[in-house]
Amino acid sequence: MSYDVVSAYTLVIGDDSGEPAVSVHGSAAEAWRELDREVRRRSRMRPRPRRVVDEESATRLASAWRAADPDTRFWNVTAHRLPILLPVIAREAGAVAARAR
Repeated sequence: MSYDVVSAYTLVIGDDSGEPAVSVHGSAAEAWRELDREVRRRSRMRPRPRRVVDEESATRLASAWRAADPDTRFWNVTAHRLPILLPVIAREAGAVAARAR
């Protein structure tokens, strides 16, 4: 058995409406897109058209949303590096698949 490292991104967002929402994403782009979507939903804004949501625009939107009520609103996107225990056979299958490409 050996270890491999996987990246994960956690989004936590909340306000005075109850429990905070927590979600885990496999990429940074997914986490920022979910932050944009959740802030728009909580602000009763229309959904963003299908375009790329970048970190800067999502941060500006979420910061403006939080500034309207900084005592109860919060958000955070955090990156994690998670060690995952992989059996040797999984590594060998991944190497064979990579060579086949």
